[in-house]
Amino acid sequence: MKLLPLRLPRSLRLELLIWLTLPLAAVVAINVWTTYRSALDMADLITDRMLLASATAIAEQTQVNNQVVEALIPPVALEMFDTGHGDRVYYRVETASGRLLAGYADLPLPEPASVTAGRASNVIEAGGTAYGGAYRDQLLHLVALRHAIFGSPDVDAVRVVVGVTLNAHGETVRRLWLNALGQQVLLLAVAGALAIIGLARGLGPLMRLRDAVQAREPDHLEPIALESVQGEIRPLVAALNHHMERVEKQMGAQRRFIANAAHQLRTPLTVLNMQATYALREADQAERATALTAIQGGTRRLAHLAGQLLTLSRASPGSRRPRFDPVDLAAIARQVLESLAALAIDRRIDLGLEVAEAPVVTGDETMLREMLVNLVDNALRYTPAGGSVTVSLLQERSLAILRVQDTGPGIPADERDHVFERFYRRQENATPEQPTEGSGLGLAIVKEVIDAAGGKITLSDPPDGAGLVVEVRLAIRE
Repeated sequence: MKLLPLRLPRSLRLELLIWLTLPLAAVVAINVWTTYRSALDMADLITDRMLLASATAIAEQTQVNNQVVEALIPPVALEMFDTGHGDRVYYRVETASGRLLAGYADLPLPEPASVTAGRASNVIEAGGTAYGGAYRDQLLHLVALRHAIFGSPDVDAVRVVVGVTLNAHGETVRRLWLNALGQQVLLLAVAGALAIIGLARGLGPLMRLRDAVQAREPDHLEPIALESVQGEIRPLVAALNHHMERVEKQMGAQRRFIANAAHQLRTPLTVLNMQATYALREADQAERATALTAIQGGTRRLAHLAGQLLTLSRASPGSRRPRFDPVDLAAIARQVLESLAALAIDRRIDLGLEVAEAPVVTGDETMLREMLVNLVDNALRYTPAGGSVTVSLLQERSLAILRVQDTGPGIPADERDHVFERFYRRQENATPEQPTEGSGLGLAIVKEVIDAAGGKITLSDPPDGAGLVVEVRLAIRE
């Protein structure tokens, strides 16, 4: 069983809030870390000051009596660490030569060039040295102080070392850091609340735009005023206006298409009805046969029109899924000319194919075949008897060129843009021998197919006589 990925509903307000608060949260996280470091430094400083005060008190009580150096430990030197956190205080008093006068002989001494217990030795004022160490499986903060002694012939100075465990130090760090953390969290919450209020106000015009669009009637496609929204949203509104303009044009074209299609269908249906009525009333068999023949011809033209309408519907944008098949234009041209050979023979038209190269393009093979069918069929319908229609294929760099040339009456240059409109027909192109039976949809279908394939179509005069040259350019498959 394949599990589908979970997708949360997207919200512009939520995304903006996230992208606003994430950088702020990152800043807060960095600030919390720096605050922790500051709290740690502050706790170190407080502990070092207390240790220095304790060492100074002990040093000041170290005296010479009868030329003997005595180290007295005043109670205040130890009581100042009684903060209720169960800290242990250790001290060491010795002469410069290393003779122990009082305290613990194995208490760590400073090593300025080393790092012990993760804390580098640090020289503080009054000649003291603060450092870290481990003693009896406990981490300590220690301070060593050198104190001069007067009156002793063999001792000129003593060294006092005082160390304390880190219970009070850790509690100080925790309180300072939690206090700063609470402030930062409060700051983040206030900033988030202000961001929500700001987003609600900032997105107000967008929400009003949404409500205005939803409240519109389906046929109300007037442009939205750009002045009603912020500058950042105006490109979106301009795109919506452009889209609504295209939709309005498309709807207008569809309405005209439906009206023209109804007219084109109503006329032959009316004629068929009249011919059927005439055939039913006519007693003469010859006249009835003539009417039935006319009905058959009208039915054929009506079927052709219905087929053209269906093809045009399939060629319209969005009606079919895009296809990118390799299409051999030469093979399609042979199939199309074979299918229209009977029509060419019936009209006594010379129908030929010239293939200089057989280019392969990418596209919808069915629609490209319909394009060629309509081009050749259109040329056959407007070419008089005894004329010719020639389909040629060649390749020019990365383009496949398809030409359909006929010897018909041609199309004036000022009308060539109109022939691609739906139901446009030039009655002047009909001849007494060959009246036009076209629906006015052939070239419209051709234009839709070529546009969908990304190609280009042009109409021009033949270089050596009357007629028309239709040239289609399509990209060759790489």
